[in-house]
Amino acid sequence: MATPGALRVLEHNIISYKRVWKGTVFSSFVNPVLFLAAMGLGLGTLVDAGGRAAALGTTSYLAFLAPGLMVATAMQMASFESAFPVMAGMKWRKTYHAALSTPLRSADLVAGHLVFVAFRLVMMAVVFAIVITAFGAVEFNRALLAILPAVLTGLAFAAPIAAFAGSLESDYGLSSMFRFVIVPMFLFSGTFFPIDQIPGWLQPLVYVVPLWHGVELTRSAALGTATALNPLIHIGILVAVLVIGFVAAIRAFEKRLIK
Repeated sequence: MATPGALRVLEHNIISYKRVWKGTVFSSFVNPVLFLAAMGLGLGTLVDAGGRAAALGTTSYLAFLAPGLMVATAMQMASFESAFPVMAGMKWRKTYHAALSTPLRSADLVAGHLVFVAFRLVMMAVVFAIVITAFGAVEFNRALLAILPAVLTGLAFAAPIAAFAGSLESDYGLSSMFRFVIVPMFLFSGTFFPIDQIPGWLQPLVYVVPLWHGVELTRSAALGTATALNPLIHIGILVAVLVIGFVAAIRAFEKRLIK
């Protein structure tokens, strides 16, 4: 994925990010920390007092929540980075059009974008690992193990959303995507409660959602618990979504940029 052309795109994105990184600190880091404190410590105290932590398979609700929130935050970050920035490159700033006047190809643009998203995800996940360790939710070495599945999950969203954003003529579709797809997945994919609490007829829908597979892997890595399915199945599904999204994004970019 990291071809010489993709690395040039990565370099451009990092240079651009240096000018705006302060504005992303709150949404990327502070918001999740506040959410973790409110839900994990506030609501978690009530859950633990009611003796429900054992039913979650953990020592506390905070331990259950922390890895799920890490991967859910990765999904949100990757989704945003592949939505409006891609739309900007296509329509508003037209940086992708300018890039294709150089030896760069559409595949380089997509690959470079995904490598940059991976860079952002790793930074977020490392900080998150430090925070959840400081909160006493998990051990630090376990928190580090959770970084890889969280990043993989984020990329599994970044690629298809880049394809979707690259095919749109306006940003209305992106707003609808966040409202009707990303937010429901954030709430109902096992981040805050086990999916067996969802009505039985809805559970099969959760099984096909990439975030659920990411939550299972990340929580297993952080807590040492068993996953609902074989870990290789969870990994395989996330990789498949990433690869399909990558190919679809290249085709969407070519269709939009090369006429």
